[in-house]
Amino acid sequence: MTAFLALIDRDLRLAFRFGADTLASLLFFVLCGSLFPLALGPSPDLLRHMGPGIVWVCALLASLLPLDRLFGSELEDGSLDLLMLTGLPPSAVALAKMVAHWLTTGLPLLVASVPLGIMLGIKGSELPLLLGGLALGTMSLSLLGGMAASIVLGARRGGVLLPLLVLPLATPVLIFGAASSYAGQLGTSSAASLDLLAACLFACLPLCPLAAGQGLKAAVG
Repeated sequence: MTAFLALIDRDLRLAFRFGADTLASLLFFVLCGSLFPLALGPSPDLLRHMGPGIVWVCALLASLLPLDRLFGSELEDGSLDLLMLTGLPPSAVALAKMVAHWLTTGLPLLVASVPLGIMLGIKGSELPLLLGGLALGTMSLSLLGGMAASIVLGARRGGVLLPLLVLPLATPVLIFGAASSYAGQLGTSSAASLDLLAACLFACLPLCPLAAGQGLKAAVG
């Protein structure tokens, strides 16, 4: 556990020291969400109705940006080989990297979704549902993205293959997350959608690190 936490702390320190990936994700998230009012028109009712879906799509796309360097930078400089020699199982190394990815990408996206949601006309009473769904959804996206990043690690055109792998796997998360966020507008219960989001997370939590660990072992040879 000490080595696992130390690896998370290492990645957090690197992310804060070289914050270009986190900043790029946040800027992409805000700018992408800001383009929808320009394309859909200034109708407040239309923007409010589509707001939760817009936030979810932007969060999904923004979470993809840092994935290309989640393991790629360690593979390039040789530190991935050292990480595999720390005594941690490859799946634990992958999980630590996924946790750090969520803390440096998913968590800032949660904070940025509040002003973006307000800009899109989402009511204050609907924001807790949006944030709750995004908290579960972004965790699943980090796990799925980390698994896909390890699979394409070292492959030619890996950056092109990565979104093609993640987007189909992330579709259920997007559907259930958007459905939970729309419950406030429709006057229905969000419990079923949040339960399905949690089920996706609990399914990803053991499976994605195991698959990612195998990908890391194959990459380092």
